[in-house]
Amino acid sequence: MKKLLISAALSVAALPLAADEGMWQPHQLPSLKKELKKAGLKLNPNDLTELTEFPMGAIVSLGGCSAAFLSDKGLVATNHHCTYGSIQFNSTAENNLIEKGFLAKELKEELKAAPGSRVYVTEQVDNVTDKVLANIDAQMSGIDRYKAIESKQKQLISECESEEGYRCRVSAFHGGLEYYLIKQMEIKDVRLVYAPAGAIGKYGGDIDNWMWPRHTGDFSFYRAYVSKDGKPVEYSEGNVPYKPKHFLTVNANGVDDGDFVMIAGYPGSTNRYRTSVEVKNQFEWYYPTFRKLVHNYIDIIEKNAPEGSDARVKYASTLASLNNVEKNWGSMIESYGKGDFYHRKVDTENKLNNWLDSDDEMRAKHQSSIDALNQLILVNQKDQETNMKLWAMGRDALSSTAANLYRLALEKQKPDAEREPGYQERDMTRFAEGLKRFNRRWDADVAKALYNFFIAEYATLPMDQRVKSFDTAMGIGETFDAQKFAKTIDSMFEKTKLTDEAVRLAWMDKSVEDFNKSDDPFIQLAVATYEENYQRELENKQRSGQFQQLRPKYMAAMIDFYDHLDKPIYADANSTLRVTYGNVKGYSPKDGIYATPFTTLEGLLAKHTGEEPFNSPEAQNQLIKSKDYGKYLDKNLGSVQVNYLTTVDITGGNSGSSTLNDKAEFVGLVFDGNYESIIGDWDYDANLKRGIHVSSAYMLWVMEHIDNAHNLIEEMKIVR
Repeated sequence: MKKLLISAALSVAALPLAADEGMWQPHQLPSLKKELKKAGLKLNPNDLTELTEFPMGAIVSLGGCSAAFLSDKGLVATNHHCTYGSIQFNSTAENNLIEKGFLAKELKEELKAAPGSRVYVTEQVDNVTDKVLANIDAQMSGIDRYKAIESKQKQLISECESEEGYRCRVSAFHGGLEYYLIKQMEIKDVRLVYAPAGAIGKYGGDIDNWMWPRHTGDFSFYRAYVSKDGKPVEYSEGNVPYKPKHFLTVNANGVDDGDFVMIAGYPGSTNRYRTSVEVKNQFEWYYPTFRKLVHNYIDIIEKNAPEGSDARVKYASTLASLNNVEKNWGSMIESYGKGDFYHRKVDTENKLNNWLDSDDEMRAKHQSSIDALNQLILVNQKDQETNMKLWAMGRDALSSTAANLYRLALEKQKPDAEREPGYQERDMTRFAEGLKRFNRRWDADVAKALYNFFIAEYATLPMDQRVKSFDTAMGIGETFDAQKFAKTIDSMFEKTKLTDEAVRLAWMDKSVEDFNKSDDPFIQLAVATYEENYQRELENKQRSGQFQQLRPKYMAAMIDFYDHLDKPIYADANSTLRVTYGNVKGYSPKDGIYATPFTTLEGLLAKHTGEEPFNSPEAQNQLIKSKDYGKYLDKNLGSVQVNYLTTVDITGGNSGSSTLNDKAEFVGLVFDGNYESIIGDWDYDANLKRGIHVSSAYMLWVMEHIDNAHNLIEEMKIVR
């Protein structure tokens, strides 16, 4: 296992490692010294490894997106789409900040971000594999293994969080072959500082999403606040801006073609070690089937939340997410159909099997585990249609809120350490914040329409696959009566008090007896269906425990196989801090076409139609027409660079990651990938995979010439 944890992204095909491939842990960068220097890094890789030193000390997570400090006053730069929930939270139909943008000229004007917004600063990463697996018995059942690992993780997290102000988690690598304890400072007071108008921050909208050329100003700013003594605390008017030990210097020039770039952020997950059986099922059944559900989800929201309505504002973030998923999966399916990914996956497995056949020791060590994993995968896939429709029926926010509140009451009867994750004392603030967000993201008419549709889908399941207690409680028979069900939902919506925030929060402190006595229809539904749903949960944990036993063994086989080939093997991305590097570079999407690596202001104006999503603000249009570039002219382009392409290896979660140049200066934010790279979560193609970045030059040009954000420009350290 000498090459076990070097990076987070390698195609399982037995091919040479592409130069720019991989999402690396900071402490591994010295092992890449030769490659980094060749790519153009001027710094010593040894100076990039410490999480609390420059530049890694400036890199933060928002919990789903990445970001970085750009001043000593806690100013945080990230993508516009990463702050979209907070922009939406502070918007109404009358004061729509999504459309017009927002700028706080002074600290006192900054707006409280959406409930649950966080800035996480990673301070420590420790290998805890031996501790997590210390008492694991090979003969354990799946559920016992699952519970034993979960119990140890909770213990380690509890010990780590004994120091107030920190959030910790235990992350699995290689499906559970290794475990790392991640300790992060949790900054809870986050405020919206600046976001350009939607016609800049989301220019091109869903049409341009995942596409090149791109002309999107996908950037915005938060600020992190702490108590006067520097402690992470909840929002208070008396809090002060956080003073990070390190922040990034901004290079106003952006980048040049061929320049070295480095991305530091928190990529979510990749699946580059799934088996050929899993790959085939994912791309030929799961994505196409689930995509149809997403289509319906989008259509129902758009039909019941018209443009310009308060309901559309409430569902804006949901729609943005659903449209992103729909387009993402469409590209996945298309790329899979055009390419040879599946055949290369089968070829790799054939080579693995041939190697095992030629080596008695390795066959004895690995073959039975590989066979057992393949069998478990097939068994798991038999339930996938049922599981998908059960997932869909849980999309109703009122039902899920009631169910979560009842589960909380049940879990509170246990000692804190024995509670289900998500219901421990450490989770109560987040739990309450979720309840507070409800009304800003929910509309009764939309919710009813979604409920009626998804339950009708659920009712197509055979009776033996349905939730009997739900059918009984809702009066659903073997034949689904849509009109009757709609009347039932209307009545439940009319009678429930869970749409009131104060009522929802009060239920957090209710007893199980209170729930049993309640006459609220959604509380009654939660009580009636709990036991049956809990049994399904235990069955899922049993299956998960079996995967926890077999997936690491499969990865151990792959590690030995790659060691035999004298090639490194890498852990999939798992939301931990990673670094990826590459160069500014175009690409050829198909024969006869070459995509240059830059877009400009003139290209942006050429797309302008005056109608959303190509409705560039008139102030911006006039500046472009008069060639008012200010200090941000790129002489090579004859304009201001807007977006650019690089060869970095990124995935979801990297949104908002700072792009650093060869001296670790901030030169922009990565916010998307090109259409051809979406399959990169599963496969890697060095010729086609590209990251799309908004240039620091365009960011500053907009701030200075469009929005007069001179206060923020003066706050940052800017060089040319």
